[in-house]
Amino acid sequence: MATDSFTTTFLVNQSPAEVFDTITNVRGWWSGTIEGATDSLGAQFTYRYQDIHYSKQEITEFVPGKKVSWKILDSSLNFTSDPNEWTGTEIEFEIFCKDGQTEVRFTHKGLVPALECFKDCSNAWSYYVNDSLRPLIANGQGLPNTE
Repeated sequence: MATDSFTTTFLVNQSPAEVFDTITNVRGWWSGTIEGATDSLGAQFTYRYQDIHYSKQEITEFVPGKKVSWKILDSSLNFTSDPNEWTGTEIEFEIFCKDGQTEVRFTHKGLVPALECFKDCSNAWSYYVNDSLRPLIANGQGLPNTE
């Protein structure tokens, strides 16, 4: 996939194991209705936010304390001319030790500026990763918005 895929990073004081466990608690930080397991290799889960966004993910990498990746198997975005823009893209969370802290690097591979949803989706990911996942890791309180 292209190297200009959306990426964001942050640092926290929690251990890589704590960070990993929180990332896989998807319901704690991502809004909408999530059905299925989000915490094991090969698991599939769906995400739905009202009639705006639907996606089906499969967990393709699951390395505790280091990395979790999802492949988007199916998607429907009602605000783009191609509602399947996410289908075939990949979401990756990488976890590193850095100067006594834990760094999380989030990348949505395939979410590139050429896509119609790039601005809205990258803004949404910035919120969910930095303003919901990060505080969930740091102090136990995520900020997923309610439907």
